[in-house]
Formats: sequence, C-alpha cells, structure tokens
Amino acid sequence: YQKARELAPNDATSTFNLSLILRRQGKSAEAEKLYRDAIASGAETPGLLNNLAVLETQAGMQANAEKLYRRALELNPDAVPVHNNLAAACLAYGDRVGAIQSYDALLKVQPDHQEAWAKKLHQMAHLCDWSAFDPDFISSLGLNSPDITPFSLLTLEDAPERHLIRSKIHARSQYSFVPQPFAAKTETKSDRLRIGYFSADVHQHPVMVLLAKVLKMHDRNRFEIFFYGFSPKKSDPLRERIIAAVDVYDDVLQMRDIDIAHLARQDGIDIAIDLNGYTENSRSGIFAHRAAPVQISYLGYPGSMGADFIDYIVADKNLIPESSQVNYSEKPIYLPHHYQAQDNELPIDQAAPNRTELGLPENGFVFCALSNSYKITPAEFDLWMRLLQAVDGSVLWLLQGNTSVLKNLMFEAAKRGVDPARLVFATHTDHGQYLARFQRADLYLDTFIYNAGATASNALWAGLPVLTKRGHGYTARMAASLLSSIELPELITDSEQAYEALAIDLATNPVRMAAVKAKLVANRRTTPLFNTELFTRHLEEGYQQAYDRYSEGKAPDVIEVTTRV
Repeated sequence: YQKARELAPNDATSTFNLSLILRRQGKSAEAEKLYRDAIASGAETPGLLNNLAVLETQAGMQANAEKLYRRALELNPDAVPVHNNLAAACLAYGDRVGAIQSYDALLKVQPDHQEAWAKKLHQMAHLCDWSAFDPDFISSLGLNSPDITPFSLLTLEDAPERHLIRSKIHARSQYSFVPQPFAAKTETKSDRLRIGYFSADVHQHPVMVLLAKVLKMHDRNRFEIFFYGFSPKKSDPLRERIIAAVDVYDDVLQMRDIDIAHLARQDGIDIAIDLNGYTENSRSGIFAHRAAPVQISYLGYPGSMGADFIDYIVADKNLIPESSQVNYSEKPIYLPHHYQAQDNELPIDQAAPNRTELGLPENGFVFCALSNSYKITPAEFDLWMRLLQAVDGSVLWLLQGNTSVLKNLMFEAAKRGVDPARLVFATHTDHGQYLARFQRADLYLDTFIYNAGATASNALWAGLPVLTKRGHGYTARMAASLLSSIELPELITDSEQAYEALAIDLATNPVRMAAVKAKLVANRRTTPLFNTELFTRHLEEGYQQAYDRYSEGKAPDVIEVTTRV
C-alpha cells in the first residue's frame, strides 16, 4: 500500500487500507496524519472522513468527530457505519437524543439492522421513553446477529437463555482468535497466588466503591494483588485508594489487548479477574488472548459472557440457582452468603438535608427508587403509580438523571391519572450525601428486569428497607441475594401482585414498617452482608479452589465455598 501511494499519492483506496493497517499496529498518530494529508489533497471520501472521526473520538475530540461524521453523511447519506459511529460520538458527550436520531436515520436506510434497534431501545430506556418498548420485538433481537453488544438487551428483558445466545454469538464474532498456550505447569506451587484485576472503571464507579476494601483486605500471605487499569487518568480519591490497596498497579490504557495479556503473563498472573465483561470501555480481547490460565468474570457484567475464554463467574445460589447453570457458559464459584463485595466502612454524612430541603413531604410516605433510569420499564411504573393512588399523601422519589427523564416520567404519571407533583426528583451528589439521603425515605422500590445492585446495598447500608421481586436472570435476582444475606427474606417477592400487596401493607401499617426497619438496623452489623473480612476470605477460597483445579489438570467445574472457611 505504501508503494501504491507512491505511484498514486491521492488514491483513496490505498490510503484507506494503509491507514487501517497502521491503526491495527497501534500507530494511530501516523494513521491520523495519513487521513489528514489525503483529505487536504482532495481525496475526501466518506470512508476516510469516518476513520479520521473514529480516531478523533478515541482522542476525546468528540465535537471534531461529529463534524467529520456529518460531512461524511453529506457525501453519502446512506453510509450505515457512519450513522452508527455518529451515534457513538453523540453518546460520548451525553447527547442521547442525538444518538437516537442517528439510529433512526440508520434504520431508514436499513430497517432490519438489529444492532441499531438494540442500541436505540437501550438509549430510549435511559430517557424513560417507552414509545417503542415492545417485549415481543425485543425478544427477537440478537439471536442471529453478530453485531449486538449483549448489555443493550440485558436491561430490556429478563430472559437468561436468550442473553446467553447473544453473548455466545458476540464472543464468536469478536474474539475468535486462538491464544498462545501457557507453558507446562510446574509441580512446585507458588507460596502466593498472583491475582490480576482488570478494569476500565478506576474512578468513582459503583464496582470500585464495592471492591475497594476487599482489594485492601486480601491476605498478603496467600495472595499478591495486581491491578491493570485502562481508564483515563482523573484526579479521583477512589482511584488513589485503589492504587494504594494493591501490590502492583499498571496503567495500560494505551496498550493493545494482546500486549496487556502478554504483560500479565510476564507478571506471572495465576488468575485474571475481568471486572467489565461487555460493558462500556471493556477490553474483552485481553482475556481472549488469555492473560492467565484461570479467568473469572466478576461483578461488572451481570450475566454470562458466553465466551470459552472465561472459565468462572462469581455467584451465589440465590443469584444463579443450580437449575439456571445451563444459562451460563462459565462455571459458578458459589460463595455461601452473597456474591457482591461490600465496604463496611463507607461513610454516611451526618448533616443530611431534611425532607423539606429535599422536596419531600414531612409526614407522607416516601417510596424511593433512586436507580438508573434505564432500569425502569412500564411494568414497574404502572405498579408504582397504583401505589401512589392507594397510599394517601405518598410520593415517589426518583433520580432525575436528565431533563428528558423528568419530562417523560411526569407525562407518564399524568397519563396514569397521578398528579406529576407526586414525583420528586433527586439530583446527583457526592457518595456520603447520597447515602445519607436514603435515610429520608421509607421504602426502596426495586426494579424488575434489572434490579438495584450497588444501589440496593447502599440503601441497606443506610438503613432503608428494599422491596424486590425475584426474577429469572442474574440482573433480576441481585437484590434477593443481598436481602437473603442480611436475613430479610420477607422483603423478597416472586410476583408483581405480591410485590404490590406488600408495598401497600408496609406503607399503611406503621407498626410493621417500623419492625422491618428495626430488624434491618440490627442485622446490618450481625449478618454476613456487610462483613467485608468474611466475604474476602470466602472469595479467596473460591479463587484458590479454581486455581487448584487448574494446577491438578482438571477442567473448570462448579465450586462451592463453605461457611467453614
């Protein structure tokens, strides 16, 4: 291609292909110069503009990228990849409406584009725009398409068997290469296992909030803890806490997946822990190249990755019942009480605003649902509006998220005959203040398809009871896991009817509500849920047993950690 460009410097095809090779070699700066020189010399094609825009997006220059994508679409309005990339650029700076418009434009060109449908519906869910929410249509998506990122549909239906199909298709299409084998195992075992955690979220992020103390509490006589971070550097106290909690921290943001995997091999990592799965900014290719002989999915991705390069998933039997193992390509490491790491030292601000300052009624019952907006579906909202109608003076406290969420939910409330003024919206705040706010509510109402995970544990830590409906898949069973561990099974229901009846009873029976809160306060310090040290020992035992199977030449299999550890 370099020779072709010498013969025809303005040839767009050879320029395009050479730049792709440079990008695959990690030479982004050289590729960018090639694009710019070609465009400046008159070889302005949609492909060159699109690829230059991709590099601009990766460099954080979203505004520049958007201009390039729009110019490419002027040249070719039917360019499906450009519409898709423009949507991603819009999302990079929070323009969900713009992203939805780009997916709509793409679907006009290619109406059966399943990836665009899945992403569009996911972004509409973020805005609580349910105008296209169709469970039957959602259930048909991604079952034969290699392009869908599985997380988009995790939030839209509780169907673990279909989620597994989508994950398997995605894994095969994106990560089909064969990794280099590991050297033969030595008969002499190391005194300490080397555990490598990998994450794109080394900042104020729910996964890091939950995991920080566990990283610090790992038994250094048995384990050496490495952390490979590929998130942008930010001034963030939690980031500094993570770095201080581990033995070795490597910033690998600028490295290729295969090179990160090789680095982990050079470090002698025995077990690699993927804290992202198929979530935003994840780097699943690291694990496809086999960073370690044992690889585990934990905490960040609430479902099966459907990949042959992930051996285990950390769980408990409330989260993944034995009967549901068929919906996971990974073998479960069953912890005895709960799957979710906890930090039992999270500070709760003492000077929390009172109800009036938060816009809440002084005496009315406060139903709370401070979950991410994409978790709310028409099913929950229908039921929540019936609760407001059944309980005089009650309000529903929600997370504002963005102005579209506020506008759409107020519209949906009015449509159901509820005064929109009975919806109260909370804005974002720091974590200590966020925890303190829960103490101003009476009952947390969980979402159905995608439960509150970190949010549910935060509410319980602050002393707010959580009411949940247990479903089928991982995302629909997270709160039940937590409530079982804190010994509050009476707050777990298995149907919408039972959920609604219990919510009304608790809201209208002050004596029963007070008893539940008192039990929660007592159990907070005496049950396993917030015993971080005990949890860490159980997690370590799961790691040890997984590695022992490998060292004995055995294939991955179900592991059950007992309470005797």
